[in-house]
Amino acid sequence: MRIIAGEFRGRRLLPPAGDQTRPVTDRVKQSIFDILAPRIDGATVYDCFAGTGSFGLESLSRGARHVTFFESHRSTIALLRKNLHTLGVESKATIVTADWFVHLATAKGERNVDLAFLDPPYRFLNERADALRAAVAKLAELHLALDGLVCFRHDAADSLDLPALRVTDTRSYGSMTVKVLALL
Repeated sequence: MRIIAGEFRGRRLLPPAGDQTRPVTDRVKQSIFDILAPRIDGATVYDCFAGTGSFGLESLSRGARHVTFFESHRSTIALLRKNLHTLGVESKATIVTADWFVHLATAKGERNVDLAFLDPPYRFLNERADALRAAVAKLAELHLALDGLVCFRHDAADSLDLPALRVTDTRSYGSMTVKVLALL
């Protein structure tokens, strides 16, 4: 895993251990950021289900103002912290170690999130689909800026309608689909 472009272009990230995360390939990440490029500079970003921080760190490399990383696995959080330290961007990042669903259910929003990366473990679409819908509804209602976007990566075989959002772009990459969504 590496940073594709921007200030930290070519810098390697510590990879995840085991199968707790699903790292995105460089080709797919490049395609996603080509779509989102006009929205990154100066953006406030949520990297939900962050893993070792690939999406959020790429955003910081490309000029995002601040990224909030959501990750609940201790070993993965340790790698995320090391990646932040290695790039020297700790001051531009917040790590929320609480469960993302619980956090969104209780957090007060300010409608200041310009971009949210939603990359849940694939099993969530089967095991926690209702919780995911409820959390995304809170994200859309309280956190997402009126012109903000959500980038949702999921298995191509799965489908999940997310409340209060409309699809503005869909791309398929083998067994994975990436959707860009905006408020209705």
